[in-house]
Amino acid sequence: MFKNYLKVALRNLLKNKVYSFINISGLAIGMAATIIIGLWVTDELTHNNYFTNKSQIAQIFQHETSNGNTGTGPSVPRPLEFALREDHSDNFKHIIMSSWTEPRYLKYGEKVINATGNCMQKGAPYMLDLNIQEGIKNGLDEKFSIMLSQSMAKALFADENAIGKTIRINNETDVIVTAVYEDIPENNSFNDMDYLIPWELYISLQPWLEDAKDQWGNNSFQLFVQVNDNTTMDAVTAKIKDVKKDRAPEEAEFNPQLFLFPMEDWYLRADFENGVQTGGRIENVWLLGIIGFFILLLACINFVNLSTARSEKRATEVGIRKSIGSHRGQLIFQFLSESFLVVLLSFVLAIGIVLLSLDPFNDLARKTITFPWFNFQFWGISLLFVLATAFLAGSYPAVYLSSFNPVTVLKGTFKAGRFAALPRKILVVVQFTISVALIIGTMLVMNQIQYSKDRPVGYKKEGLIQLPVMSGEFIGKADLMRNQFIESGGVLEMATSSGPATEVWSNRGGYSWEGKPEGFQEDFAYTSVSYEFVKAMDAKIVAGRGFSREFPTDSNAVILNETAVKYMGIKDPIGKLIRFNNPNATPLKIIGVIEDMIVQSPYEPVKQAFYAFDKFNNASFYNLRLNPERSLRDNLAQVEKTFKTNFPGIPFEYQFVDEQFGIKFRSEERLASLAKIFTLLAIFISCLGLFGLASFVAEQRTKEIGVRKILGASVSQLWLLLSRDLISLVVIALIIGSPIAYYMMSQWLQKFSYRIDISWTVFAIACSGALLITLVTISVQAVKAAVANPVDSLRTE
Repeated sequence: MFKNYLKVALRNLLKNKVYSFINISGLAIGMAATIIIGLWVTDELTHNNYFTNKSQIAQIFQHETSNGNTGTGPSVPRPLEFALREDHSDNFKHIIMSSWTEPRYLKYGEKVINATGNCMQKGAPYMLDLNIQEGIKNGLDEKFSIMLSQSMAKALFADENAIGKTIRINNETDVIVTAVYEDIPENNSFNDMDYLIPWELYISLQPWLEDAKDQWGNNSFQLFVQVNDNTTMDAVTAKIKDVKKDRAPEEAEFNPQLFLFPMEDWYLRADFENGVQTGGRIENVWLLGIIGFFILLLACINFVNLSTARSEKRATEVGIRKSIGSHRGQLIFQFLSESFLVVLLSFVLAIGIVLLSLDPFNDLARKTITFPWFNFQFWGISLLFVLATAFLAGSYPAVYLSSFNPVTVLKGTFKAGRFAALPRKILVVVQFTISVALIIGTMLVMNQIQYSKDRPVGYKKEGLIQLPVMSGEFIGKADLMRNQFIESGGVLEMATSSGPATEVWSNRGGYSWEGKPEGFQEDFAYTSVSYEFVKAMDAKIVAGRGFSREFPTDSNAVILNETAVKYMGIKDPIGKLIRFNNPNATPLKIIGVIEDMIVQSPYEPVKQAFYAFDKFNNASFYNLRLNPERSLRDNLAQVEKTFKTNFPGIPFEYQFVDEQFGIKFRSEERLASLAKIFTLLAIFISCLGLFGLASFVAEQRTKEIGVRKILGASVSQLWLLLSRDLISLVVIALIIGSPIAYYMMSQWLQKFSYRIDISWTVFAIACSGALLITLVTISVQAVKAAVANPVDSLRTE
C-alpha cells in the first residue's frame, strides 16, 4: 500500500513540474536559511560553554554615580582583592586579580612574536579549568614563569618540547615555560589569551602597581572570582556591594556599588544604562532569530497555499477513487504521505544548501560554525519539523477533499465554496506584511550605520598609522624617532600618546577650576600626549593653540575638547587654570580647545576629554602622519626601515587608524549584511509563492480568458483581470506592514544616542519596490495567459 502511495505521489510531482519545483525549492530555501540562522543563534547562546565552571565564574563590576548619572564597568581598585580575602573568602573558591589583555613581544632565539595575554594570579588555570597539554596546571606558582597556548607554543618552538624553554618578554625579562594549554575556542572569552604571566612578576616590573595596593580611587584592574558551591551570585553580591564604600570613605561621594557580573552574561548582556542592565548582543540574537522564524513561516505559507490550491484540481481523482472503494482514511493518508514526501525532499535539498553556504556564511559572520552531523537534538528537531509541516500542509486537502461526495464530483457539479480562497488570501497578506517589514527594517539599519559613519570625527584618520610601544627600549627615544621618521621622507609628523586614537584608556577625576559647582563630580577622558599631537592628528583648533616646543611652560598645560568646556561651564577658557585636589601638584593651564574627536562609540555623544602634556614618558603609541605625496608602500617601507634600524629585535607592527575606527561598526555591519541577505531570501520566497498562485489562477481561468479574448478583450484588460486580486492583497500588506515596521525600528533606534530620524522616504521606497517586484512577478504569468491563442485555451476544456 505504501509503495502505491509513493508511486502516486511521485507521479503527481512529475506531472506538475512547475508547482513541484516552486514547492520544493521555496521550502528548501526557507529551511536552509532557518537552519543557518539556528546554528548562528546556538553558537551565540553557547558562548563560554568551554569553561566547565561557567555558572560559578563572575567578574567584579561596580556602579559609580557622578552628577546624577550612574556608570557601570569592570575596572576596580587593587585593594579590593585584599578586602575580599580578609572579610569574604568563605564565599569564594578563587579570587583572581588580572591585568587587561595586553600585547607583549615574546622572543625565543631569533624569533619574535607579538602575542596577547594576561597577567593573573596563580589560581587562574584552576578557575578557568585550562586543559593542560604539557607541563603542570600550577604553572604560575613560580614568579619567572609563563604558560602558553598550544598555537603560541607551536609558533615559537615548532615541534620542540616547550616545557623548560626560556623566552624573553619585551626584550626585558626572561621567563621559563611551565605549561602549554589547549587553545580556548573562538566563541569564548579569553580566546585571544596566547599566554599567562604570574601576577607577582607583573607587579615587580612596574613600580606604580605596588603603589596602587592602597589606592581605592585607582580603578585600573580586573578582578575575577569563582563562588563556592553553597552560595549564589546574588547572595554574594548582597554581601560585598558596599565593601569599597565602607573601606574608602573618600570614595563614598560616588556611591560605589560592587556586584558579581556572571560569565553567562559577559557576551550577550553586557550593556548597562544608568546603572541598569539593558541587554547587549542578545538583541541581535533575538532579531536574527525572529527573521529566521519569519523566513520559515513564509516558506511554509507558500507550501500550504500551493498545496491547497492544487488540491482542488484533484477533486475528480478523489471521486473516482471513492467510487471504486477507497475509504476516507486511505485518502487522508495518501495526501499526507504526498505532503511528507515533498517536505522530506525539501529538507534534503536544504541540507545541501546549508553545506554549500556554511563557509561563505562563516566568513561574513566571522564564525567557525560546523554542521552538527552528530547532534541528535538537531536531527530530532528537524524530524519534528518535517512531520509538523507535512501535516500542516497536507491536513487541509486531506480532510477537505476526502469529504467530497463522489456522485457530485463525477457529475461535474462540484464547486469550491465561496470562501475556499479566503485562507490563501489571508496568508498572502501575512507573507507580504512580513516581507515589507523586513525591507523597511533592513533599510533603516543600513541608514543608521551610514549616518554614524558620516559623522565628523574631529581629526583626519586617513593617512594616519599608530605603532604600539610595548618595550622599555622605547623610553626616551620619542624625539629621536620623530626626527628620523620625518627625515626618511615617509612621515610628515609624529606624536606620542598614552592611549590609541580610537579608544579611551584612562578616565580621571580629582580636579577643580574657577566656577566649579559645589558637589560637582568630574570625570574626564584623559590622554597624555607630546608636543606635535594636534598637528599629527590633523585636529582642528577651535580656540587657543596646540602644544609647542617654543613654550617650556607647556609641560604644565592642557588642551580641552569642546564638550569638556561645556561640561565644566567655562567661558573664555584660554589661560584658565585646572588644579589637582592635591595641593602640592602644579596646576595645569588651558592653552587650547580642539574640536570634539570621536574616540569611543560613534553612536554615542563625545565624552569630555583633556589632553595633558606627557612629561613622564607614558607613551603607548607613536602616531605617524604619512606623507600624502608618496605612495603608501614607499611610506611604510621608509617607516619600517627607520624602525628596524633603532629596534632590530622588535617586530615592526602598525595599525591604520581608519581601519581601527571601522572596527567600531563591524558588529552592526555584520548584522545589517545578514539581515539584508535574509530579507532578500524572504522577498524571493514570497515572490516564488506569488508566482505559483498567479500560475494557478491563470490556469484555473483558462476557458474564461479564451472567451473574453474572442469577445474582444485586450491584453491589458486581461492582465488587469488576472492581476487585480493579488495586487490588492499586496497593497493591504503594505498598509499593515509599514506601521509595524515603524514601531519596531523606533524601539531599536532608541539604543543609539546619535541616531537617524525615520523618514517617510524609506517607506515610500520600500513599498514602491515591493509593489514593483509584485507586478513583475504576477505579470510574467498574467501576460503569458493573456497572449495565448484562445482556440488552444478553449480546447483545454
